[in-house]
Amino acid sequence: MAAFPASAETAGLEPYFKELADPNDPGWSRAEADIRRAWSRSGSAAMDLLFKRGEDALDAGDTEAAIEHFTALTDHAPDFSAGWNGRATAYFMAGLYGPSAADIARTLKLEPRHWGALAGLGAILEEMGDDKRALEAYQKSFALNPHQQDVKDAIARLDKAHQGTAL
Repeated sequence: MAAFPASAETAGLEPYFKELADPNDPGWSRAEADIRRAWSRSGSAAMDLLFKRGEDALDAGDTEAAIEHFTALTDHAPDFSAGWNGRATAYFMAGLYGPSAADIARTLKLEPRHWGALAGLGAILEEMGDDKRALEAYQKSFALNPHQQDVKDAIARLDKAHQGTAL
């Protein structure tokens, strides 16, 4: 199988990232949907099917099946960032933070603007008690997409918990 370059996933998305990053842009929701749609396309119908099966398994709460589908996807399309992020999510849901963090790292190497991966990294770091690095990850995620209420809440929670102390 051929590898699918990350640039194919993100080609032409700059205007959408600009819209998304502007908290006052009324087009942010469409921009977010367009970016997500682009990220979910590998360029191969077979790989897109594996991705959809992984997503469906996640939605059903079947982390074991999701991990299997996303593992097959990452094996056959190692340059498709959404596959790594999907498996990172499945690992996180299964409580496997080490493998999740490793897949997040791979996701971010392929797509550094992946706000979901950054938010996931923040959640893992916060769970591990590394509030300083968790806050940094959440802030990077929020800078890319300031429309994430859960990330905004996490930043506020960490700021409040550590007011007056150096993180």
